[in-house]
Amino acid sequence: MTESSDRLFRALQKRAPDLPRHIAIIMDGSGRWARRRGLPRLAGHRHGRHAVRSAIQGCLDLSIECLTLYTFSMENWSRPRAEVDGLMRFLKGTLQEEREDLERNGVSMGVIGDVESLPDSVRKVVQESIDHLKDGKRLRLTLALSYGGRQELVHAAMALARDVKAGRLRIDEIDEEAFSARLWTGELPDPDLLIRTSGEMRVSNFLLWQIAYSELWVTPTFWPDFRERHLFEAITDYLGRDRRFGKLAPGGPRRR
Repeated sequence: MTESSDRLFRALQKRAPDLPRHIAIIMDGSGRWARRRGLPRLAGHRHGRHAVRSAIQGCLDLSIECLTLYTFSMENWSRPRAEVDGLMRFLKGTLQEEREDLERNGVSMGVIGDVESLPDSVRKVVQESIDHLKDGKRLRLTLALSYGGRQELVHAAMALARDVKAGRLRIDEIDEEAFSARLWTGELPDPDLLIRTSGEMRVSNFLLWQIAYSELWVTPTFWPDFRERHLFEAITDYLGRDRRFGKLAPGGPRRR
C-alpha cells in the first residue's frame, strides 16, 4: 500500500460505521489499455487481474460486506469469437488459481446472470469455486457473468408471472419486495456505491433496478491500472455525499 493509500485507509477506518455495505464495479477500459500499449485486447484483461485483487483486498481491509464485479455482459457475446474464447479460458484459469487465496481471506463467491449460456467447462469451474468458498464470512464476492440488467428484469417478471399462474402469489401481493426477491441479486443488499473505470458516463445495462439510489463514482483510470488507492478515493467521495433517497434534506429544500 502506498503512502497516499495508507493515509486514505486510516481516515476511512475512523468512519467504519458509515462505510458502504455493498460496492459494485463496472470494470471498463481493459481493451483500450492494451491498444495504447500495442498489445492484444486479451493482454488488458489479463492485466486486469491485478485490479481485481486490489479491489478485493481493499474491501477486505475495510470490512466491506459485498463486492460485485461486472465481469462479462450479455453484450460481450457479440465480440469476436477468439476474444470471447480467450476470456472464457482466462476466467477458468483465474478462478482455479485464485481459489485458495480467496479461501484463506474468508471470501465467499456467488454469480448473477444467465449462467446456463456459459460453456459447460466454465460453468463447472464456477460451481466448483462457489462450493469451495461457501464458508467465507469476510466478503461476499459476486461475479456478473453473461449478465444484462434488462434481461434480469425480464427474468424477474417471468418468475412473478409463473408464481401468480401457479397460485403461489396474488397479483395484489406484487410489490417492490416481491420483485426484488426474484432478481438474480435477491440475496444481496442494493449497492451503496457504483464505481466505473475508464471515464465513460453510463451504467451499461448493469444492475438497473438495484442502483436506483446508489452513489456513482467515475474515474478516467482504465481498469488494469485500478488499485486500492482508487477504491479508497471512491469511498472517501461517497462519504461526502448527502444521501437523501429522494427525500428533502432536514430544513427543507436547498437553494441553488
